This record gives sequence, C-alpha cells and structure tokens, in this order.
Amino acid sequence: MSGVRRGLVRPLSVAPMMDRSDRHFRVFLRCLSRHTLLYTEMVHAQAVLVGDRERLLGFDPEEGPLALQLGGDDPVALAEAARIAEDHGYDEINLNVGCPSSRVQSGNFGVCLMGQPDRVAEAVAAMRSAVSLPVTVKHRIGFDDRDSYAHMLEFVDRVAAAGCVHFTVHARKAWLKGLSPKENRNIPPLRPEEVVRLKAERPHLVIELNGGIRDLDTTAAWLSSVDAVMIGRAAWDDPYLFAEADRRFFGASTPVPRRADVVAAMEPVMVRALERGVRALSVVRPMMGLFSGVPGARAWRRVLSDASQRRDVGVEVLRQALAAVDAARATPRAHVVMDGLRRSGA
Repeated sequence: MSGVRRGLVRPLSVAPMMDRSDRHFRVFLRCLSRHTLLYTEMVHAQAVLVGDRERLLGFDPEEGPLALQLGGDDPVALAEAARIAEDHGYDEINLNVGCPSSRVQSGNFGVCLMGQPDRVAEAVAAMRSAVSLPVTVKHRIGFDDRDSYAHMLEFVDRVAAAGCVHFTVHARKAWLKGLSPKENRNIPPLRPEEVVRLKAERPHLVIELNGGIRDLDTTAAWLSSVDAVMIGRAAWDDPYLFAEADRRFFGASTPVPRRADVVAAMEPVMVRALERGVRALSVVRPMMGLFSGVPGARAWRRVLSDASQRRDVGVEVLRQALAAVDAARATPRAHVVMDGLRRSGA
C-alpha cells in the first residue's frame, strides 16, 4: 500500500445496496461496528434537488461515518446535490459508475459512464469545487467490450486528473445487455488481480476492492495488496461477521458484541421507529441474518418473518425471536439426553 498513509483510509466499508442500505440497516450495523464506513442506497442527484430531502437524505447521527452515493451525469446537478448532502452532515460523497440496470442506462449514469471518462471527470471536479468532503468514485473493471485493464486504467487516470483520489472497484465487468443487475453481480467472473495491479501501478491513489468478499479473514488477506475492502451482500446475509471488525481493523479495544447484545441494542431503535409510524417489518428485515450459520437461525427468521407481517406487532417480537432461538438450541440437547437414557435402560 505504498503511497497512501493507513490513517487516512478506512480499511473496511459496507457497499451501497439498492433495497438494502436504508437507515434501519445502517443503524443495525452500527450495533456491530462503530467504525466501518457505511453508505446509503444510490440517490439520483435530481431527486435530491426536487424530492423529499428528509426521506431521501435523513439519517440518525449514530449511523456515521456515512457516505452518500449519488447517481447522475449532470455535473451541475451533482455539485448542488453534493452541497446539500454536506449541509445534511454526510462524511463523503460517492459517485455511482457501476450500476448496470436498464433504468440507470436510460438515464445515462451508472456503469455506462465508464465509457465517458471526461464527463465523470467533469462531474468530480464540479462536486469537489462545491464541497469540502471527500468525493470518491465506485466503478466496475469495465463493461461490454470495454473491459480490458487498459480501458480501466484510462478511466481512472482521467478521473484522477480531476482530483479524485479514492476509487472503489467492483472487480467484475458488467454486461449492459442480456444480464439483469442480479446476474451482473454473479455471472461475470471476478478479476481482483486487476484491482491489485491498479494499486501497484498507481500507489498514490486509494484503491478499494469490492466483489465476492464474504468474511473478515479474506478481507485481511486482501488488505496486504489494496488500501481498503468493501463487503456487499455478505453484510446482509451474515451481518454478525462485522462483530469483530472494529477490533481487527480499527484498533478498538471494546468487547465483541454478542448477538443477544445486538438485539437488546435494537429494542429502543424499534420503539422509536414504531412511534414514527414505521412498520416493524422495516426494522427487523435487516436483522434476519443475525444468526446465520449458527443453531437457531431458522427459528429466529421464522418468528421475525411471521410476526412482523402484522401491523400491531411491537418490540416484543425481538424477545420472542430470541426465545425461539434458545428453544431451538435446547431441543437437540434434550434429544441427546433422552437417547442416552434409553441406551442406558433408565
């Protein structure tokens, strides 16, 4: 990681994910990690200018450090949206140059902008002139037939010339035709070696690796070659993996939270949300994977899913789900005891 001081870089972040990275998910993740950088869902710059800003940009102070991901191709609109975001208290502005959906393509933003590096550079320059926050870019290694390392390097160099120093690279190309956004997250093969090469050849830039990373051991391994790692869907599927993130990557000495501690911390969050008229499902949906991979996970999901569909459900659903986990864990032990008694003739 020569050329970049570690103290200036957050080594771990959670990717911006549509229909995932809402404020409930972010508050939940903060019960697991205080220091991992979090992102919003992508918000189009024009929506920021004319839409409901509290709904689009509102967040709780406990969610920070928090970056706003913007979409769009108009430098003027992006600059104004960035200024508004700074006024709202965000810590970073990130430009989406990676989304491959057809809706995004029709608006000329997302990954198709990799074919227009001068336009991206102009947008970055405009945003940097409008705010004092870091302005970063998240992009793919390429798209369609513009997917060589040389294409990516040309894009990065042009945008870096406009003042961007932090590039988050999803190490897959995107196909703009024939693949859905979901398929574009899985079917194109990962090429992380090209991101490592980018860091080696541009050591003065902050290069962050994204794509297919699902645990902290893999994160630690990649941090020997790049400046930072971004974890995406694994944060939704198995969020408890972040319980040790602060100790491993940020030098924290705080105890690793137990799952039950996380549930307890979410109780007042759920109370406040319900008081605002938010449905319980919105709060518990990001928590479904909390027990992923451990005994009781199915019982946890079942209780939360069933109960949170009701409009009259309250914070007690969290306690009921925890009780179901304990019961599911106790049941196998009871069977072992009974089997032993039968074998002994008792």
